[in-house]
Formats: sequence, structure tokens, C-alpha cells
Amino acid sequence: MRYRPTVVEVDLEAVRYNVRRLKPPSAELMAVVKADAYGHGDVPVAKAALEAGATWLAVALVEEGVGLREAGIDAPILVLSELPPGAEEDALAHDLTPTVYTEGGIERLAKATAQGGLPVAVHVKLDTGMHRVGLWPPEAAPAFCRAAASAGLEVEGLWTHFASSESDEATTRLQLERLLAAAEAVRAEGLEPRLLHAANSAATLKYPETHLDLVRPGAALYGLAAGPGLAEGLLPAMTLRSEVTLAKRLTAGERLSYGHRYELERDAWVATVPVGYEDGYPRLLSSRAEVLIGGRRHRVAGTVTMDQLLVDCGDDEVAPGDEVVLLGAQGDERITAEELAELVGTIGYEIATAVSERVPREYRG
Repeated sequence: MRYRPTVVEVDLEAVRYNVRRLKPPSAELMAVVKADAYGHGDVPVAKAALEAGATWLAVALVEEGVGLREAGIDAPILVLSELPPGAEEDALAHDLTPTVYTEGGIERLAKATAQGGLPVAVHVKLDTGMHRVGLWPPEAAPAFCRAAASAGLEVEGLWTHFASSESDEATTRLQLERLLAAAEAVRAEGLEPRLLHAANSAATLKYPETHLDLVRPGAALYGLAAGPGLAEGLLPAMTLRSEVTLAKRLTAGERLSYGHRYELERDAWVATVPVGYEDGYPRLLSSRAEVLIGGRRHRVAGTVTMDQLLVDCGDDEVAPGDEVVLLGAQGDERITAEELAELVGTIGYEIATAVSERVPREYRG
């Protein structure tokens, strides 16, 4: 049951197109579908990505991986951080591939493996310079991988994450060198990780030498810019749209919304749109962002409220039922996540992932 016209439309064909464009000819592609596929819906996006040639999926949480399994998805799924203590048995029961980078992580997985009786493939994450999570220093990789193997774990993958591949070539190359040196040292110990991977969206697009055995694009799958100019040639997959629910003609000098911070400079049509900050449309966009009505840009007028916002439409007459696009294309105009992000000092990823669950997702393609 749905009465409100506000909806997110996700173009799955755009996702498929982006997967095909991003997948290197000589490497596998792991589609990063964490955070509900960056707000796009993880199950439909995962299925579309796999249809287009992805062979792996990646999630941040065990719960996300379990949800994909319960939806019938049987592709390999990597959990990108070490499993929280106590989650091992559930993760392994759902055939999730763990990341590991601490001795405690090895011990807990070894215990869970012993109880399950089946060998467990793991991916060892190296901290090559981002210093968020991962084994540090990367020179410790041979001893760590030996310890994992001795505990009955199969070291299937060795990987790292770039800190600034969208903007810092020198650091990106240094991180890659550290990963490759660690992999060579691990192999000198007689271990053969099948998959080396490092490339996030920006590296996938900018540095072919980082592709290795597998690339891990996230933002780029959805047509989001991973850095300046890094959405070119990709198709945005998300549209946030609604409708005008009330329109009125107001005179110059009238002040709008909470705080009366927006004053009409001339007589104008003002539209009410049922979208607010509870839907994930940032309050910081008040009186700054534009929306599309009738293929034309119009300014958000005054404070974005919890459930609604106002739009100054000037002399363009609007009426209830007129489509309003807050993110996406209408006619020849497009409002991008990056445009909105710049207005509030963030990144396009946050704009997409912030759209709340109370906004229904619809899928086409």
C-alpha cells in the first residue's frame, strides 16, 4: 500500500551497462553492494550486476551477506571487514567469505571451522597505508598467512584498499607496490593466493595496472563519481522523484517555510512537494538546491522540513500532480548526486545512501 508519490526509481540496465564498462578483459569484477547497494537496493542490484558479468559481491556486514543468501543469491560474497566475534558460525553457514587480519580473527575462524568440519577460504586484508583496518605492516603478511594456513584456513585472496586513488597517484602506486611485494613474499613461503585485488572505482577507471585478478568498484557501479571527472561514460542509476501536491500564487514579499528565511522577490507560483529530511533529502539544501519541474530548474524555497519542501517556480504555473525530480533527469536537464553533494560539502555517495528506507524503491530495466 502506497499513497505518497515520492519514490526512488532505480535503472537496473544502467547498473548492467556500468558493470560491462568497468569489467576489465583480464580480471574478475566484484560488485560492492554494501549499504543496500549505496541506497539502490542490494538484491535487485546484485542480480543485475551478476547478469552483466560480475562474479563476486562484497558487503560490509554479515547481516547484508545473509540477506543476499536468503534472497537466493549463490555467488561468492566477501565480507569486507573481519567478522565480529560471535558471527563466525552464521557467516560460514551462509557460505560468506571472511576477511581476516588479526590473530584473534584467525583463532575464531579456526574454531568455527573445526566445528563445521569444512575448510574455509579467507581473504587476508593488508593495511598498505589507509590505516583503517588490515594487517600492518604489510611485511607481516608471510608469517600471518602461514599462521592462517596452519590453523586450517585457505588463503584464497590477498587484498588492500586505496586511500586516495581518485587524487593521489604517488600514494596509490606506493600502496600497490606494498601489496605486490607482500604477495611475492607470501608466495615465496609456498602459499598461492588465487586472487590479488586492490582496485576500487577510481583505480579501476584510472590505473589499469591495479586491476590484478579482480576489481572492486562500488560508486561507479551506480554512475556516481568516484572523483573529479570519474563519472564520465557511466550511467546514473538513481532517480528521486515526487509530485506537486499543492500550488499557490503568492505575492512579492511573502516569506516561506520555517524561520521565514526565504522571501519572494516577485510574485511567484510556489509548489509543495512531499519530500523532506526524514526521506534523506538534506536540510542543508534549504534555499540552495534546485529541482526539476516541467523540464526546468526551480529553487528549493526556504527550509526543508521533515516531510515536505517548497519550490519557487517563478512565473511557471504548476499544478498538483506535476512530476518533480529531485535527483536524476527530466527533459534535457539533470540533477546529479555530485551537484547536491557540492552544495552541502559532501560526496555523491552520501547523497545516494542517505535516501531513507521509507522512500519506496521501484525498478526498471
